[in-house]
Amino acid sequence: MNIVFMGTPAFAVPSLEALLKEGYHIVGVVTQPDRPQGRKKVLTPTPVKEAALKHGLPVLQPQRMRSPEAVEELAALKPDLIVTAAYGQILPKAVLDLPKYGCLNVHGSLLPKYRGGAPIQRSIINGEQETGITLMYMAEGLDTGDMIAKSVVPIEDEDTAGSIFEKLSVAGAELLIEQLPLIIDGKAERIPQNDAESTYAPNLSREDERIDWSASSRDIFNRVRGLVPFSGGFTTWDGEVFKVWSVANPSQSGKGAASGQAPGTVLELSPAGIEVKTGDGSVLLTRVQPAGKKAMESSEFIRGGVMKKGTVLS
Repeated sequence: MNIVFMGTPAFAVPSLEALLKEGYHIVGVVTQPDRPQGRKKVLTPTPVKEAALKHGLPVLQPQRMRSPEAVEELAALKPDLIVTAAYGQILPKAVLDLPKYGCLNVHGSLLPKYRGGAPIQRSIINGEQETGITLMYMAEGLDTGDMIAKSVVPIEDEDTAGSIFEKLSVAGAELLIEQLPLIIDGKAERIPQNDAESTYAPNLSREDERIDWSASSRDIFNRVRGLVPFSGGFTTWDGEVFKVWSVANPSQSGKGAASGQAPGTVLELSPAGIEVKTGDGSVLLTRVQPAGKKAMESSEFIRGGVMKKGTVLS
């Protein structure tokens, strides 16, 4: 059986590696084009491309999977099954109709909740206590296809988007390998989604990264860890961006309820961190990054003496 694998970030690599380990025949890998990375804008291959080349697999990198040329190139591989995991482009009907066994997607949420491109980050930002993987058949809508199976993963207070990405990437690979024999034998479940229960998880914007100090301490804690390690949260200090990479769990952080202080006011600067007033108390910022500087522990930043008690972050 010919399998084409489609994926882009590190999240997808365990699924590709698991297919190869189990002896499935991968005839090609489709991933996003190389993109410039870092300050020097070095053209960098995707993690999936790197994994594919390591195993000597042919790699396709169409700019638009909807283009006739891309569809033709994919069809030439004669796929019996297409497996996708965080590929990053919507597949056209011409691609969905190609394989005999259909197109599968390893999706990072418990569908129908969190359809879309940022389910992991938004589940943490929204304070969910669990997330998971849904293995599904792909349809023309956005993550609307019939579900095959799910794997639930708890979200702990210590988790960030990065740690949940890692946990779900492993859970996704395991679920795929568990269900694939049933899919090939035509014995897998096919469970329609209840659209009335669906929620949408769009890709994050710059404004999603901004900290609203009038929000609750818990909401701020969730927002920052939902953005780590990819962008972190940010606020402004003296008119410049001030990034926040870690906030202490509110149950362990500042008592903060100084009356008369506006949200965003720096209440204390101590070895424990920067205590900032919130809508319902305070939080401790434990890792920060001033404009033009590297990220650092708040205790190191405080020793510089450049931020004062009473400063207002906005």
